[in-house]
Amino acid sequence: MRTYKASLLAAAALCCPSLALAQTAPDIEPDNGTQAAPEEEAIVVVGKLTDSTLDREDIEITQANDLGDLFRRTPSVSVGGAIGIAEKIYVRGLEDAQLNISIDGAQIQGTLFHHVGRVSVEPELLERVDVQTGAGEATSGFGAIGGAIRFRTRDAVDLLEPGRNVGGIARAGWFSNDGYKLSGTAYGRLAGDVGIIASYVHQNRDPYEDGDGNLVAGSGAEQNVGFVKIGGDIGIGHGFSLSYEQRDEEGEFGARPNWPVLEGDTLFPAEAQRRTVIGNYRYDSGGILGVELTGYWSRAEFELDRFDRWGLYGAEIENWGADARLNLAAGMHDVTLGMEYRNDHVSSAYLDDPAMWQPWAWDPAVGRFTEEGELFGLYLQDRWQVFDQLLVSFGARYDNYSLDLVTYGGGVDSDGISFNIGADYEIVPGLTANVGYAEAFRGKEIGDAFTLEHNAAWAILQPGLQPETVKNIEAGLAYDADGFYASAAFYRMEIENVVLDQLYRDRTATPLQNNTYYENVGEFRSEGFELRGGYRSGAFGISGFYNYYNPELNGLPVNGYEHLALGNTLGDQWNISATFDPTPSLGFEASLTRFERVEDLETLFRDVELGYVPETQFIDKPGYTTVDLFARWQPFGTDRFELLAAVYNLFDETYLAHASVGDYTAIPDYEIVRGVNEPGRNIRLSASVRF
Repeated sequence: MRTYKASLLAAAALCCPSLALAQTAPDIEPDNGTQAAPEEEAIVVVGKLTDSTLDREDIEITQANDLGDLFRRTPSVSVGGAIGIAEKIYVRGLEDAQLNISIDGAQIQGTLFHHVGRVSVEPELLERVDVQTGAGEATSGFGAIGGAIRFRTRDAVDLLEPGRNVGGIARAGWFSNDGYKLSGTAYGRLAGDVGIIASYVHQNRDPYEDGDGNLVAGSGAEQNVGFVKIGGDIGIGHGFSLSYEQRDEEGEFGARPNWPVLEGDTLFPAEAQRRTVIGNYRYDSGGILGVELTGYWSRAEFELDRFDRWGLYGAEIENWGADARLNLAAGMHDVTLGMEYRNDHVSSAYLDDPAMWQPWAWDPAVGRFTEEGELFGLYLQDRWQVFDQLLVSFGARYDNYSLDLVTYGGGVDSDGISFNIGADYEIVPGLTANVGYAEAFRGKEIGDAFTLEHNAAWAILQPGLQPETVKNIEAGLAYDADGFYASAAFYRMEIENVVLDQLYRDRTATPLQNNTYYENVGEFRSEGFELRGGYRSGAFGISGFYNYYNPELNGLPVNGYEHLALGNTLGDQWNISATFDPTPSLGFEASLTRFERVEDLETLFRDVELGYVPETQFIDKPGYTTVDLFARWQPFGTDRFELLAAVYNLFDETYLAHASVGDYTAIPDYEIVRGVNEPGRNIRLSASVRF
């Protein structure tokens, strides 16, 4: 599989120039058994040319603080919301609610409040991020109709220097726009290749300024993250890890954190917390048999004090589950058999006196609202090396979804089978063709915590609600030889029976609909193409990408306002990044990203349908260009002491990210609908000491 591994690494390299620098040989083996499992999981055939990978070097040199920093230079991935707690990820125009997102195999699911993001990670703890764009192989997990994002945390033994059993890293960072970040990490060897790592990260951000120098109210926050992980190889092919993470964030935000706080508006205190426990076990016989087991538990909580209306309101989501897979190598076949289960629980509650803070509650005795979901899946994937130049992958998975509307009764069950097939063929040395077809299935899952309350006599689910199914077709070519890499890929994705809670209620419907009403609204379609290229010679490297896609619902463009939790329309994106590493201890990177203008984006379809406005309206999304600079320096020639510098948005441009809610302020009666401007110029400096 040498040719296939080489093209996989090259494809991943194009998302980040620093990864391209590390690509020195076509067949790279992991340094120890602790990394073998993640490397194998990254191998996919369906959509391989449009997948991406971020490694530790990418994360460190950019001094990434949030999701926007992490995915700033990743093709087909955009982040909107501007404010950390409100950030949302979009992949090919699909919101992250349509993705399977996991941390060390633990799946993150559910929405605490539709105006805040559901994904929160601390980049300081990450070793690697794998991005699968579009439906892929059967191993992708539950509900991966838009793809999957896998975050991998750091391991203790990988950080230890040769011959040492303990170590530590202290890091301090300052950013001009505006705040600071402190972190400390200690790690050590317990026995053999088993180690322990403990990290604590504190970040304090004041409200930032946009490119015009305007202070963005409600954009400040304080974050504290604690992390402990024990694990490693215990011998004879066995390995394990057990981790615990606690993340806390608090601040004062607007009533809708992803919309601007207007002059005279009130800020409301809010707190968010997530606790996660993850256990992993693996066995590799070194030949035919391999086993991977994952178990996890996670609880996320959010409290918002709306003292002007109903008082202190809280929401929580609890997920727990397991994944067991058997890997078999027989001749030219690598087969994965697996089974997974997940249990989801979401609830919201009036945390003050329910009788006082429920002016429109239909049952004053009810102050807590709950939904529960269960998911069960079986999957099979075979990767068949037919001959040296041809790798074929095919598989299937069965999924069963069950949703219980605990507080008010009722629910919905669904199940289905998904198939995939793909091929990777080396036409001539260095030139590879890739083609794939994949399906994915998703039943109705738990809803948004802050919208669980409703009139028990009104419907919250469409009778006969159908599950979502997606078909994803991708094809492309890649060339990789003599330090040069280029690829071109075309894709087409169709989601049938899209499940969406549309804006407002249809008062003429039978049965009478609640304000929150999930129904099948039609077909989502996104098609486009992606180009990548790169070249490396000595100390110099350059890479770039261009992507285009046009997400539509029933043939009409989607937008982040009325298609909340589904998708958004973004302009064409292109990026050019360059690296220069004159010595191993000194490196520079520069990155230019451009989003092209979106003109006359039609919107307010739902309002026209219900008769709230006479006709649809049009908005524009202005184009914008950002330039970012990064540098690293080890003054004494080793990583014992390292200095990092970065300048985000070098030319201090004022812009509204295309992945945020569009600007509706010119439309009468919609003047408050708008996303938040991104930060202006931000200079970041940090220093780290390794003990």
